[in-house]
Amino acid sequence: MRFPSRLASAFFGAALLLGVAVGPAPAGARAAELSAGDQALVERAGAYLDSLASVRGRFQQTDARGQELGGTLYLKRPGLARFVYDPPSELLVVSDGRSVTVSDPRLKTTNRYPLSFTPLSLILSKHAGIGHGVTITRVTNLGDGFAITAHATAHPRAGQIILSFSVNPMRLTGWTLTDAEGQTTQVRLTSLAAAPLDASLFRPPSYYDRRQPASP
Repeated sequence: MRFPSRLASAFFGAALLLGVAVGPAPAGARAAELSAGDQALVERAGAYLDSLASVRGRFQQTDARGQELGGTLYLKRPGLARFVYDPPSELLVVSDGRSVTVSDPRLKTTNRYPLSFTPLSLILSKHAGIGHGVTITRVTNLGDGFAITAHATAHPRAGQIILSFSVNPMRLTGWTLTDAEGQTTQVRLTSLAAAPLDASLFRPPSYYDRRQPASP
């Protein structure tokens, strides 16, 4: 099972952050032979992601056409996420721990997909996905951080994601998804902070619901 390409653009740009038919991993992709330094970065990233129990932040996404959209995200691990796009977009994406629901009232559509088939599963899994059921194909050192390229081992064709981190301080700064046509959607996190989140935010919407939690 794969997501429709238009969704990948929708969630993250043109067509969810997770509703997109994220493209397959490169043919023949396999776990990279990591150096001791790279392995240390992977372990550090995993420990950091495991620490993100309940957080709220802002995101900015850019799709393959250069269109930019912003919004507010809520993550409660394991399994829960909510992405509310700023007006005039009416897109809403909710993960309830089992499935991801993408709602767009302008198109009058609501679509649901198994969480395990989305790139979000790499971030929302109980053990953050890094090294747990994930194939890492590359670790890239950046000037002020590093990036990890990975896909779910059990579903290598379900998508590829590049997670980007800063190191001082240690922080997830965003991710990049690649679709089946080789087009990319980039998400930048402009803030991310611990916040108490009500479980009701992550119920699959039966109607379009833009509710946001009260400020703590």
